[in-house]
Amino acid sequence: MESTANYWKPIFNVLECAGRSSRSARGQCSALEDGARTKDRSQRRRMDRRFATIWAPQPQFYPSRTPTRGTRTDPVPHESRLSERTRLINRLQKTLEEANIKLASVASDVMGRSARDMLAALLAGEADPSVLAELARGRMRTKRELLAQALCVQLKPHHCFLIGEQLTDIDMLDEAIERLNTEIAEHLRPYEHQIQRLSTIPGIKRRLAEIILAEIGSDMSRFPDARHLASWAGICPGNNESGGKRLNAKTRKGSPWLRSALVEAAHAAIHSKDSYLSAQYQRLVVRRGGKKATIAIGHTLLVIIYHILSEDEDYEE
Repeated sequence: MESTANYWKPIFNVLECAGRSSRSARGQCSALEDGARTKDRSQRRRMDRRFATIWAPQPQFYPSRTPTRGTRTDPVPHESRLSERTRLINRLQKTLEEANIKLASVASDVMGRSARDMLAALLAGEADPSVLAELARGRMRTKRELLAQALCVQLKPHHCFLIGEQLTDIDMLDEAIERLNTEIAEHLRPYEHQIQRLSTIPGIKRRLAEIILAEIGSDMSRFPDARHLASWAGICPGNNESGGKRLNAKTRKGSPWLRSALVEAAHAAIHSKDSYLSAQYQRLVVRRGGKKATIAIGHTLLVIIYHILSEDEDYEE
């Protein structure tokens, strides 16, 4: 039942409430004792990891974990909405290219204020490239000549229809994402201090800090050290030793949502200038390759997160 869809969740909710008040009695089954025996057996066997231990998540983070998680079948969570928004923007870019609108060649963000004003004017019937280029704002105004060349369009009625529909869908997703942001922030309001601490780490901003906090919780006393947390998350190196020689081994399965957040943070951290994480990546990528080096940076980030939450201090290079 545990490995099949979500059928285990209703039973888990009932057993969680009952387990807190249960007492061991002769002739009766105790879920707490069974869990302790299972934990002891797992520690003795050391099946997957030297520090493999099963930890129960903190219940107060359940309400914020559900909105932040994204799945392929459930369009509600925050990550699914962000992924869908990216796909819609890519489709919009494809439609613009078909209509000879080379806006992305000049503007770094086709959903920015200047680009949206130009697209709105195009849909309203404006076809003069110089007039459209004058709608640029801020630093984009220095690129008006390039914009005029990029906006010499061959716009047809079906292009206008598709662009209008795609912009409407993106706006609806923006409103949904804003509502989810508000809901997640409300659930994590008591942990605003920890979110601000995590946001000081290179590559981690508020959204990733919320996901990480929802997955691992704020109480690091449940993990004896950072190695236990990395093992639980499935982000540490594999344990494959034979004849005293360490062999290549894959990382074990862990939380896919936490791993995704750490990998995304690692990609951002390795592009930060003059940082330890960037230097570590450059050192590892030569002999281990890009993917393994990125996972290693994610592991380092998780160790940093453990110390920041347990010691209640900002990140210092």
